[in-house]
Amino acid sequence: QVQLVESGGGLVQPGASLTLSCIVSGNIYSIHDMGWHRQAPGKQRELVATISSDGSTKYVESAKGRFTISRDTAEKTMSLQMNSLQPEDTAVYYCNADVLTITTSQEGGTTIAALDAWGQGTLVSIES
Repeated sequence: QVQLVESGGGLVQPGASLTLSCIVSGNIYSIHDMGWHRQAPGKQRELVATISSDGSTKYVESAKGRFTISRDTAEKTMSLQMNSLQPEDTAVYYCNADVLTITTSQEGGTTIAALDAWGQGTLVSIES
């Protein structure tokens, strides 16, 4: 199995900063694109930022200049540094990773499979 666990959410005032972290564990063969998504109350989930295996990043327009996504492939972790937080950033933030998993059968055969893995989410609330 593969697990993604987010941490770092909380309640802060407008203008404050938070850093979210995501740890990937399990029978991982390799990790490719990773990303942070968020879902605000009553709204659809939206992509916030992505980072590819070569370190290329993309951001939703509202996050540009305020959020920074990073990863440590060797440690299987990803972070999202969020500055100048505003009430409209309030949402549950989810970690996502495209991974290849590896399993070995009792007979010694090896299977590699693709998986789009998600964490359970961490709540970020911005209130005065």
